[in-house]
Amino acid sequence: MMRGTDETSESLFSYFDLEERIPRRHPLRKIKQVVNDALASLDGEFEGLYTDFGRPSIPPGRLIRASLLQILFSVRSAR
Repeated sequence: MMRGTDETSESLFSYFDLEERIPRRHPLRKIKQVVNDALASLDGEFEGLYTDFGRPSIPPGRLIRASLLQILFSVRSAR
């Protein structure tokens, strides 16, 4: 399976900019920066796992970011 590209299309399904909805000092902004830097450093590793032909897959970076959001927002309080 061929590796898909990790391009965003902000205006495809949304009528407002998500960047405007998230406060500038929100912790997710820093987490996003760290995760994107880590995924950029793994780009060569991901590239070696995919072939040059076939149907494009969901990009691994997008799957990892989605899983991380799910993990962060499903953590219950320790109370």
